[in-house]
Order: sequence, then structure tokens, then C-alpha cells
Amino acid sequence: MSRRVAPATNMNEIKNALTEYAERFTSGESEVLRELREHCYAHYADSSMLSGFVQGRLLAMFSQMVRPRVVLEIGTYLGYSALCLAEGLEDDGIVITVDIQEETNRVARSFVERSEYRERIEFHLGTAVDIIPTLDETFDLVFIDADKPNYSNYYDVVFDKLRNGGFIIADNVLWSGRVLDDEKDVDTQALHDFNIKVQADERVSNIMLPIRDGLMVVRKNQASVG
Repeated sequence: MSRRVAPATNMNEIKNALTEYAERFTSGESEVLRELREHCYAHYADSSMLSGFVQGRLLAMFSQMVRPRVVLEIGTYLGYSALCLAEGLEDDGIVITVDIQEETNRVARSFVERSEYRERIEFHLGTAVDIIPTLDETFDLVFIDADKPNYSNYYDVVFDKLRNGGFIIADNVLWSGRVLDDEKDVDTQALHDFNIKVQADERVSNIMLPIRDGLMVVRKNQASVG
């Protein structure tokens, strides 16, 4: 006699349960980060723009592995990811973070000022493609999390300033799965084009991680010298 198979649990329920499980088995964040995350969820309709708890811990772990002297962040928002990236800095290291939104930048500065990294996070307000060429720094780690149509432009403008063996991490590269759609809106097409660009770039090695909304992790190969 055959047994009736129960319907599969809703995939969203599984995803939410796995996220909670992952959070339970992930090292905690600082008190400032926790308060910033709670402030964002309580006061901002676009709170999905904030790196989540697990992704934030992953960014901190990447930084701790790379031990960068200079991190460039494109897209500050409320400063959560900048604080995470600062956790792995060399003793003389800095995070340079660029954004165009004055209101959220003020909030970011207020939380950073309360942290141990207040002297090591440098804010720039303005258009990233204009500001980055003026920075007299070689980047060890770049985090891209800003307007999607400019992802490829950001990649191009930072590449020559990225040290050989350095890393670029781009957020939202799966765009809630919309990169799979046959008909793509402007943002989705820009992200899909960016993914194609990175995959075709023989100067780098890359891996796309299906974490949260997708992270593209890119390493500039030593062979790309000169």
C-alpha cells in the first residue's frame, strides 16, 4: 500500500527558517551595529538596502582574511557595511566610503562616531565616478553596493587602483532572482551585464555566492600586471 506524501513546506518558510538557523550559529555583532540595524528596520522603508546580520558578518570575515590597509566602499547608506569592513583593517588602515545621500550620510556618521572606528572611516559625499579618480590610494578591497546601472562603470574606475591580488565584492548581483527573467528592467539588465562583464574578464578570478541577494567576489590576478 503506497503512502501519501505530504506537500512540501513552502520554500519561503524554509528559507526563513534556514536564515534564522544561520544567524543562530554566527558570531555576534557589536552593540553599535545591532543598534544601527534596529534603527534602520524601525525607521526606513528601504531597510533591505542595509547589509543583513549574516552578510555583515561575512563582510567582516572577508576583511579579517584580507587584512586591508585601504578599503573602498561605493554606497554608504547608513554605515553598517563600512563598520563591518573596518573590523579587519591593518593597524594603519582606513575605509573610504562614498555616497550621494546627505540625510542617510548624517545617520551613518553619527553611528560611526560612537564606534571604535570613528578615526578610521573616511566619508566622501558626491558622485563616486568623479570622486574615485581623485583618491591617491591603492585599494586592497572594494565593496560595490550603490546604483545598479553604474556597477560596470564602478568596476572600470576602480580596477587600475586595485592592487594585484586585491578583491572587489559586489552586492545584489542576483537582484531577488530577477536576473533570470527573460524581460529585464533597467536595473536588472545592468546587473546581468555586470555579471557577464566580470565572467568574461580574463584579468580576474570570480565566484558568485547566492547569499542573501547575491555577492560577486572578484580577485584581481597577479598576471594582470602591466
